[in-house]
Amino acid sequence: MPKAVYFLMLPNVLLLDVSGPAEVLRLTGQFQLHYVSPVPQISCSIGMTIGQLTPLPQRWNEGDILVIPGVADSTHYFASEEAALARNWLQALRPALAQRQIDLVCVCSGALLAAQAGLLDGYHCTTHHAVIERLRQQAPAAQVKENRIFVEDRGVFTSAGITAGIDLALHLVNQHCGADRALEIAREMVVYFRRSGDDPQLSPWLRYRNHLHPAVHRAQDVMAAEPEAEWSVPQVAEKAHVSSRHLARLFRLHIGLSVREYHEQLRLAVAQQRLQQGYGLEKAALTAGFSSGRQLRRAQQRWQA
Repeated sequence: MPKAVYFLMLPNVLLLDVSGPAEVLRLTGQFQLHYVSPVPQISCSIGMTIGQLTPLPQRWNEGDILVIPGVADSTHYFASEEAALARNWLQALRPALAQRQIDLVCVCSGALLAAQAGLLDGYHCTTHHAVIERLRQQAPAAQVKENRIFVEDRGVFTSAGITAGIDLALHLVNQHCGADRALEIAREMVVYFRRSGDDPQLSPWLRYRNHLHPAVHRAQDVMAAEPEAEWSVPQVAEKAHVSSRHLARLFRLHIGLSVREYHEQLRLAVAQQRLQQGYGLEKAALTAGFSSGRQLRRAQQRWQA
């Protein structure tokens, strides 16, 4: 059954804060999108009128997701009558959020409205760099993080400015639909994850895709399709339509790993999945392409060092 996602639509909403994450979620076919507001019609940041908005929901199902997009000129528009109505409505959601009945997603300055409603108290969070100090002032009980693409804390997801909402939506797809589906959508939209030091960890299928070099992506696609195969660098280079030496340079330049290191990361991810599925060590190792459980353990130790 599709998971319900509710976008809170307020006057002067930043359209990309809505359309970017919404498109990511739509492409999965696993989310049912709703656009809710205290008023039936608004004008967005680019002057477009958005109508047929549905009333603010009063009942929630387990696992529903509420998205609060940012607005242009948040100082003015979060002081509007519509924002006041939304803020009062949000305050009533604190128990549901605390009990993990619903998840909260704030894009850009949307975190400010959540803070005003007390929804970020006690949580780690972030927002657009231009309003980070305002978030600290409005959410003194929150742990506000700087220089982060997004922050996840116990069902509360907050992101930095505008396009970071797409990164966050891809992270949600990774959680709910799997890494493979998130990668497919990222490639379809020609976007890749941007990472910062403390961001939630992603699988190797996603972690090293933050570049736009087609030959490297071709090589990654080849190995990701059959990570258990015995890929040599010349074989991968041939599939990527470049020389072995050039591919090695490209991998170091764009993802910071050798071809073999990247391949090993994929195999480790497969082995970890198998172990989580209840496979024994030897079987998990063999299905991932390792020669033995001992070789798998050595590989794990190399990357944990």
